[in-house]
Amino acid sequence: MNLDYSTEVVAILALDGNGERLMPLAMERCSSAARERLRAASAAQLFPGARAPEAALSGLYVYFSCFEEAHGIAQDIGTPDGSYWHAIVHRQEPDAGNAAYWFRQAGAHPIFPARRARPGRRGRGIRLRSSSCASRRGGSRARNWRVARGKSSALSGSFFSITARGRR
Repeated sequence: MNLDYSTEVVAILALDGNGERLMPLAMERCSSAARERLRAASAAQLFPGARAPEAALSGLYVYFSCFEEAHGIAQDIGTPDGSYWHAIVHRQEPDAGNAAYWFRQAGAHPIFPARRARPGRRGRGIRLRSSSCASRRGGSRARNWRVARGKSSALSGSFFSITARGRR
């Protein structure tokens, strides 16, 4: 990993793939070892000088599938960075409607052009299709996701580098 992360972040990422593994389409079981290490440090300690250390911490929790922690942090950040990570959390739930709302709140976040500039690096050809049904009287909504092939590239590689590396 050739990024300027703190020594502690590098050590935490080393617990699973060094920050380079492909992300699952839906959150899996939270890594207890990562959770313990993340809880022991503050966002400012992990990401000194970052423009959005709390958002980067939320991203680390997402990386390790710690939904509750990632969601709790992201929903309290009232910036496009917080909205982006809030969307990612709901995207992996999967809750397409809620994720779409938070992606709209993120607006023109710098991650979007950065992701477009690296097509095909990982996650080759993911296509998601969502079908939803809701009664006209406000009944519950059921969503079914179907994966055409591959794994998600939304967070692969240096998945939170825009948030963590951007200087204040």
